[in-house]
Amino acid sequence: MIVMPTALIYGTPSMLSHQLDIEVNTIDLANMLKATMALYLGCSFIWLLGILKHGYWIFATALNIIFMLTLSAGRGWSMVVDGCPTRGYVFGIVAEFTIGIYAVYQLKSN
Repeated sequence: MIVMPTALIYGTPSMLSHQLDIEVNTIDLANMLKATMALYLGCSFIWLLGILKHGYWIFATALNIIFMLTLSAGRGWSMVVDGCPTRGYVFGIVAEFTIGIYAVYQLKSN
């Protein structure tokens, strides 16, 4: 459930400057980050349902695959186009790709 703390960091501008190299200096950026926070928390809720209720497991796992692999693809594209980010984001791309691939394995094993 690493996504929940990440969501809270993204949604709290004062934490972003301490955890990542991001300064929130416009309302539009704050709005985008809060929307991202809500998206992350919403996905976390579905994943929690998948853990607690077997009927949600396949959907939650498929959502996990899409979420993690698209995040890692976006971060990878950014690394090619924009350059290498801070260590936190480098860790993020590795973790997201690994979790996404593992979720594919879990879904196929089911």
